[in-house]
Amino acid sequence: MDALTLLASNLALALTLFAGLWGLAQVTRDPSFVDAFWAYGITLMAVSSFLLADGWALRQQVITGLVLVWGLRLGTHMLLRWRHEGVDRRYGKLLADVREKRGWSFGRTTAFFVFAPQAVLMWLTALPAQLGQVSSDAGFGIAAWIGITMAVIGIVYETVADWQLMRFKSKPENARQVMDQGLWGWSRHPNYFAEAIIWWGIWLITAETLPGLFAVLGPAFLTFTLTRWSGVPMLETGLAESRPGYADYVARVSPIIPWPPQRPR
Repeated sequence: MDALTLLASNLALALTLFAGLWGLAQVTRDPSFVDAFWAYGITLMAVSSFLLADGWALRQQVITGLVLVWGLRLGTHMLLRWRHEGVDRRYGKLLADVREKRGWSFGRTTAFFVFAPQAVLMWLTALPAQLGQVSSDAGFGIAAWIGITMAVIGIVYETVADWQLMRFKSKPENARQVMDQGLWGWSRHPNYFAEAIIWWGIWLITAETLPGLFAVLGPAFLTFTLTRWSGVPMLETGLAESRPGYADYVARVSPIIPWPPQRPR
């Protein structure tokens, strides 16, 4: 299957999946679970590409294997977090703002502001997992080995960061407190840092092929959204309002790239 046909097939798959999730949200009245299916959906597209593309088998196996480990762990973690914590305040605020300004129903708001855009943006982010499986050119060069190393380190780093935060939140005495321990003492969003290096790493594996070079749009968009759009800016607005001492944490600790914290003035 050629690259364009593969991308079109996976886009149709993404839209179908998220249409079903939109229907589920009409029952739960909460679209927050969509974050878990972002990871699951990218995993599904990696597997779909593995089955449909005719690229070099080892490259396909490495890319799909890395995405499977990343996506199944992260998706399950986020799904369990949603079941435990309930409505994500970011989605709650988004839905309230749109419905207040436009008077739209819950169904229309979630369709146009949550599920439809998420499906397309998920497909865009997953470009390395798709285009990296098309070329039949064999062999791994230096870029691919660097990419594999980055992806593995990122998966481990993200797992540790999520585990540390989950353990912190499980203690009642930490309610409304700022998590500034472990990896979170060197970066306010170590999970975002890990996410970025995972996908830049996977892109490096694909970049040794011509179709894979064009997949750079995936990690570039992901980095933008984590740092400038729905990641740090949106999340930290809510944390600054709900966590005493968060402003001091922001002043001391690097936003994403791990760095020794500054001493309090």
